[in-house]
Amino acid sequence: MRHRWNRILPTDVRVLGATVAPAGFDARFSAVRRHYRYQVSDAPWGVDPLRRHDTLAWRRSLSVESMNEASEALLGLHDFAAFCKQREGATTVRELQQLVWTRVGEHDVHATVSADAFCHSMVRSLVGALLMVGDGRRPKSWPGQVLDSRVRESVVAPPHGLTLVRVDYPPDAELAARAELTRNVRAEVADNG
Repeated sequence: MRHRWNRILPTDVRVLGATVAPAGFDARFSAVRRHYRYQVSDAPWGVDPLRRHDTLAWRRSLSVESMNEASEALLGLHDFAAFCKQREGATTVRELQQLVWTRVGEHDVHATVSADAFCHSMVRSLVGALLMVGDGRRPKSWPGQVLDSRVRESVVAPPHGLTLVRVDYPPDAELAARAELTRNVRAEVADNG
């Protein structure tokens, strides 16, 4: 089956393995954590042509240090309404566990983002806001102020720089319980002190 699926799937999707899912498994609701990477080139001439489909061209120099400092205010359990496209009946409360910027080349910057769940457009909205800090157009305090305002801002990075890297699941015996817990709507935010 794997060979057949890979022949018909788009070239940017590959099936590496397949097994029968355990009882209670739900691909979306059983997950305990999701990991994304967002790739940016801050070269003044744009992005390497060979990376144009998976890397955002940001023609302004970026300060990784400033973006990492601004990211700290976003970590933890918060209502991310300001960074999410609202959906009726869905919660925007999420636990952002990691948001780290790394310079991996002279003009290549990657954001590593992990959370228990993400709402629609959340990663791209976080990235967009932090890029504005990184290039000096906004102060380091701005993303935290946006978060606290719970008002959606229009800074959303394009989708082509975003890659889902991994999804973590609990042991098979805990899959159904995790799915049930995840389906519960979180309405209140714990104080992160």
